[in-house]
Amino acid sequence: MNLTEHYNKLYAESVAKIAAGNYEVDHLIDSNNDFRFGITLVIRPDSNTKANIQKFLTKVKAIEPGQYFYQDSDIHITVMSVISCYTGFELQQIKVEDYVQLIRQVLEKRKSFKIQFKGLTASPSCILVQGFLTETLNEIRNVLRMAFKSSELQQSIDKRYAIQTAHSTIIRFREKLKNPMALLNLVEKYRDFDFGTFTVDEIELVYNDWYQREHFVESLHIFRL
Repeated sequence: MNLTEHYNKLYAESVAKIAAGNYEVDHLIDSNNDFRFGITLVIRPDSNTKANIQKFLTKVKAIEPGQYFYQDSDIHITVMSVISCYTGFELQQIKVEDYVQLIRQVLEKRKSFKIQFKGLTASPSCILVQGFLTETLNEIRNVLRMAFKSSELQQSIDKRYAIQTAHSTIIRFREKLKNPMALLNLVEKYRDFDFGTFTVDEIELVYNDWYQREHFVESLHIFRL
């Protein structure tokens, strides 16, 4: 996949929809009846990169204060949704150590690698930071896919889509946009902004809600690279 082309296409299509008012508002963010949980392998950017993201988010808050903004603790890249979030999933339904052992076998000989967060793209419901990755991450994903599909462990890898990017969602639309064009103009200014390059030397397995909110997330294991 050519990531630049992918992000550009997504941006063009989504910005047109947002400008036309055809964006999507997520009504479950503030719901007390959202019981979608799963387990996920995630990467977390370093503090400098997150600080740059927060500076951008501060500017967005001045334009659209009612939207949902990701805190430092929640910003992440999804390596693999091992069990995609669904209503009714609880941690006691699986044996966590079996998952840890399988993932450890995949990752034990893997070395650290770098990811660059450069520029923004969008979806009809979100603003995302564009992540650019080395082949190492996709190699890890491919071996994980094979390992899980050869096992008898509960998993739903690639059921929604086969993840190939390294983006990070930083804003979700939780209410009608008050100043959509001002938001889009600001996003355009950051289309090529360099938020930072960081070394990935650990991958974390977590039990999580749909939005990866810290107060719901339970760390299950950290794998060192």
